[in-house]
Parts: sequence; structure tokens; C-alpha cells
Amino acid sequence: MRLSLRFLVPLMLALAAFAYVAVPLVDSLMQRWAVRDLDMRSSVIAAAVSEQVSTLMQSDSVPSILAYFNRMTRDERLYAVGLCLDAKRAPLATPTFPQTIRCDNLDRFASDNDRVLSSDRGLLHVAVRPVNNAEVPGPQLVLVHDMSFVNRRSEETRRYLFYFFIALGLSIALITVIIAQLSWRGWIAGIRALLRGEGILRPSSTGTAPELKPIASDVRDLIRDLERQYRPLDGSQRIWDPPALRSTLRSELHGNDVIALSNREPYIHLRAEDGSVHIQRPASGLVTALEPVMRACSGTWVAHGSGSADRDVVDRHDHIAVPPEHPYYQLRRIWLSKEEEQGYYYGFANEGLWPLCHIAHVRPTFRLEDWEYYRSVNARFAAAIVSEAKSQDPIVLVQDYHFALVPRLIRNRLPDATILTFWHIPWPNPEAFSICPWRADLLDGLLGSSILGFHTRFHVNNFLDTVDRVLEARVDRETLTVSYQGKITTVHVYPISIDWPPAALANARSIADTRRIVRERLGVPLSHKLGIGIDRLDYTKGILERFNAVARLLEREPRWIGKFTFIQIAAPSRATIEDYREYGNRVRALADEINARYPGAEHPPIALVAEHHEADAIYEYYRAADLCFVSSLHDGMNLVAKEFVASRDDEQGVLVLSQFAGASRELPEALVVNPYDADECAAALHFALSMKPEEQRDRMRFMRAVVREFNVYRWAGRMLLDAAVMRQRGRFRIDSPGRRG
Repeated sequence: MRLSLRFLVPLMLALAAFAYVAVPLVDSLMQRWAVRDLDMRSSVIAAAVSEQVSTLMQSDSVPSILAYFNRMTRDERLYAVGLCLDAKRAPLATPTFPQTIRCDNLDRFASDNDRVLSSDRGLLHVAVRPVNNAEVPGPQLVLVHDMSFVNRRSEETRRYLFYFFIALGLSIALITVIIAQLSWRGWIAGIRALLRGEGILRPSSTGTAPELKPIASDVRDLIRDLERQYRPLDGSQRIWDPPALRSTLRSELHGNDVIALSNREPYIHLRAEDGSVHIQRPASGLVTALEPVMRACSGTWVAHGSGSADRDVVDRHDHIAVPPEHPYYQLRRIWLSKEEEQGYYYGFANEGLWPLCHIAHVRPTFRLEDWEYYRSVNARFAAAIVSEAKSQDPIVLVQDYHFALVPRLIRNRLPDATILTFWHIPWPNPEAFSICPWRADLLDGLLGSSILGFHTRFHVNNFLDTVDRVLEARVDRETLTVSYQGKITTVHVYPISIDWPPAALANARSIADTRRIVRERLGVPLSHKLGIGIDRLDYTKGILERFNAVARLLEREPRWIGKFTFIQIAAPSRATIEDYREYGNRVRALADEINARYPGAEHPPIALVAEHHEADAIYEYYRAADLCFVSSLHDGMNLVAKEFVASRDDEQGVLVLSQFAGASRELPEALVVNPYDADECAAALHFALSMKPEEQRDRMRFMRAVVREFNVYRWAGRMLLDAAVMRQRGRFRIDSPGRRG
């Protein structure tokens, strides 16, 4: 009770102080509302009598005017009425008209405060309104209202406030006393003791009560189930980072048996000419996205060992812990013969599926021997995943078009596995996909997945249309699921992204230092404008179209000749494929041709660097450039666009982005262009080079917020959460005879 009094006394004082402040405030508000109401009423009255007053003024009958005004003042609140014909004459007014109101000082009633006039009767409201009369210019009608009703309203309001604060104080006092008497803390301690299984039916000296432990365990399990049920499982309320991803694995998927599969490995060990071994990070969007996820999950990554020193650094089980500087996960390497690599990777995957899915005006090539290698290599990788699994229900992340058959092969051997397959490239329409002779086999393999992900809804729709066209399967477009061979595959949109903040920025120099260093390296002045393009030397990336856009820019805007250089970093890729070799030669020839058009330019318009660059060097170019040009002819997402945005912590720089890249759906603040339209691209480049810093900042802030929130951990986390929901529902699903097949 003493504690209650210590609480109640300050509370009552606080309520009294609040009432002391509130009452004058209410009076002031009441007066303002009354003035506003009387202003409106005066306007209505003036409009109603204006015509009659004008008629009386034309007859020049002063008694008639005064008689009309006297009839008007019979209104309860209208205290007096006057008419000022000009400033030099006295007003024609009713007897109650205040003497202090003269025709030569009507302007003083213009503001809200001055319209309230004090008199012996109390407060009066004065309103001045013009009379519409063309023959007598400038007559003013003066309406005076009695405001005594405001005082009556204020008194009633103060009385109601007084009763309200008394009731509020009594209610709070009553609630406080009740809570104190019920010993709230004691109840909480008792509930916690129950959840811990501690003795309630026994004296506390005997310790825990065994008979309560099953009840407490059931209560705890129920609470955990309710938390999972009502937690937003789409991840929309989470801030995604490595700890959040690890927490998701522990709480939702009950373990960390995570296995990732990709053709390209995240770290390549190469033997130098002097015999030393150095490590290379491949220029791959897939690796860029998946590597931070595996760091967070601490699982196993299965990939093709392609480096010249890869065999020399693995253990007897073909494992190596990576990253080298601080190992987080295991890399399991699979060795392929030259024939297998040529048929599976260069043949079927990159001469067949790659051009088929990208629709990039390169004819896909399908050979039976390539297909046989593709099948056998997929079987080898699937067997490796099964051998790496530590349980019967691992989480398997299958990546990209190299392993379309793997999900079904894993499903056949590990029926309880949760298989998340992500297709990193576009999925074509059914007509285009039907070109592939083994289309049904590829779809059958992919539908072994628990969840199948694509970058955009457009690709999801194309896949569902293809399944509907090729297989005997039930496609539900409302729930985005495919029922095939008695199993359900969920097909969803998961826009891939990058690590935030990028690890390459950890030791990055300032933007100012980076701009200076890169320009000194290129031999151009600090004011020289730079554009950047980062790609593999691939015909789907639109590098030729990009160069043509630069050439068109210089034709349309000669002011940029010698003052703008576009740097194209193009890592060599798939050089054993004829189409790629030919494309590389065309890119080099076009760069030389455009530079040759401007022999007098102090600095060439295009700088082509056809070699591999590590992430630190790439981010250095991002931060030094004034714009980044992504001109993909057809792309799944294109993470270069997001990397450029993430690199610009100065909130400067402009992104010119192809409408055919998936990133254009997420980053509309970029300058979105059709890469096939050289004039449109040239105009966008000129606009980017001329854009004011304020507009650059506004656009970059929006894009950085999107990339920061929708980072790679969110990409992985949403798939893992969907997998968790699928597992939980699977425990309760009844496979009745009527639902089979």
C-alpha cells in the first residue's frame, strides 16, 4: 500500500498540472473556433442581404436602410449592423453599433485577433464585407456579433474537463491498488517456475516437482509452435544478415546440414610459372551471391575442381576448408575428364541450354553425345551430394542450368531431403524451349525439387506454361505449384542479390582517393569522365551494343570527345567455344575501330581490358566511375548493377541499365534503356554525364535502400523459410487414396 501511495501522489500532481495547462488551452481553442464560425456566418449574411442593401442604396433612403438593419438585429447573435459608404462619412448603423468602429479604420479588423472587440456587453466579433454595387464604389457592410455564447460554452467545457480528470485519476488509482494487491510480480514468478518445471505442489525446499515436468515441456513446445505459426514467414519483418540466416537454419530447419551444388567453385587454386600456388575468385554472379550464404550456413559446397593446382591442396576426401584467410565451410571438389567437361559443360550446357534460354540470336546446338555426358556428370554430382549428407533430410541448394537432372536423382535416393533449386538464367517461352530434344527429361529433373526459384515472375510464368505444354502435370497458377508424380513442387520468385555491405569495401579507400588513383593509372586528368562496364566476354552481355552506344554519343555530342572514356573490363569466358572466340574478336575489333575514328583525341573513348580482375579491383573501378552501363541483351538478374549501387557510399554515380536485365524490375531509378537502340542509349549516357549531383543522390539513395534491404541473405532466407513451412506442413499432410497421383 505504501508503494501504491508513492505512485499515486505524483500521479495526482501530474494530472493537476496537466489540467492547469489544459484549461487555458481549451479556452483559446474555443475562441478560435468561434471566430472561424462567425466569419463564415458573416459571409453568408452579407451574401444574403447584399442585393437588398444595394437596392436601398440606389433609392438613397437612409430611413429605409436603418429600418432594414434594425430588422436584421432581431437575430439572437447579430448585435449591430453598419454601412460605410466611404471613409470620410460616419456609418449608417443601428443604435447598438459600437462608437469605436469608424469607416476610416476598417482595415484593423483584417486579422483574426483584431476581429474580437471588447465592450461593456462583453466580447464582440466584427466582420467587414463588401456590398456589390456598381454605381456606388467601395461600400462596406459591418456586421457585429455578440460572443457571450462563447463564455457559456467555455464554462461547460471546463466543467466537463474537471469531471473527466477526477474520473481518470480515480480509475488509475483503483487499477494501481488492485495490481499491487494481486502481487503481479509473484504471479509472473509462478508462471516462470511452471515453465521451468519447478515445484508448485511441493515445498520449495524439495527442488523441482517431477509430476509437473511433462506439463511444462508441453507448454514450452506449444509456445514455440505458436511463435513459428504467427511469425511472418516471408521474412518481411527481419533484417537479414549472416546471424539472421544462421538463426533461421537453427530455429526453422532444425540443423545445419546444408549442401550447395554449383559447377563453378568459389575459390580456384592455380599454379604459377614459378611453382607457387595462388587463389583466384571467379567472375561469376552465382558465386558472388552464393558464397556469403555458405559462409553464414557453414555447410559443404560441391563444385567442379577446375584449377591447375586444385588437386594439390585438397585432403584425401577431396575437401578443403575455405575461405583461406578464415575458413567457414568445406569445399568438395569433383574431378571431370576433358571429354566430360567438353560434352557436359561446353557442349550441352553452354552451346545448348545457354543460348536457348537467353534467346540471344545465337543458334543452340544439341548433340546426343553432349546429352549423354550431361546425364552422367549430373549423376556423379548427385552421388557426391548423397555421400556428403549427414542426415536423411539435408537441405540441398542446387544452382543453375548445369544440374537440371540432379534434383530428381537426389529425390530418388533421399526422399526426405529439402531440395531448393535456383535457375539463375532466364526461362524461355514454351515454343523456344521445345527446340530442346530432351525437354521432358529436363523438366522431370527440375520437378524433383521441393522449391524451384527464378528471378522474375515472367520467368516463373514461362516455366509453368512449359510444364503445362510438355508434361502430364497439374499446374496451379494461383498457388504457383506443380503436382507431378504424386509430389508437389513450389515455383516462386526469389530475386537474387549481393552481400551487404560488400566484403570488398572493408578496406576500400575513400571515393576521392579512388578517383584520383584510377585516373592516374589511366593517364587522364581528374576532371575526365569515366564510364565502367564489368562482364564476362559473353554475347548475351551486349558489349558490342554498348560500344556502339558510346560511338553514337560522341557523334551526337562531340563535346565528350577526349573528355569521356568508357572502361570495359571483360573477363575471358568459355574460350573453347567458337561462338565465344568469334565474339571476343568482334569486341576487340569494334573497340579498335571506334578509337581509330578519333586519332586527334587526347584520350581514347574506349579502354578494353580483357582480363580477369579480383573483387577489390572491380569495386575500385565502380567507385571511381561516373556511370556504370549494363546493357544485357537478356539476363536473369545481373548483379553488376547491384554491385555498382552498393559500392557508391558517396551516393553519386549513375546506373544505365538494360530493360532486359532482371535488375531493372528492382531498380527503376536507374536510366532504363533498350540496348538495341543506340540513340536511346547515347541519350541516356549524355544525360548521365550531365546529371546534377542532387539528382544523382536522390536516385542512388533509393537504389541503395533496395539493395541494402533485399540483400543476398534475404534471398536465401526467404527460400529457407518457405522450405521450413513446407517441412512443417509435410508432417501433418495425410496422403489419402483419393489424393494420390
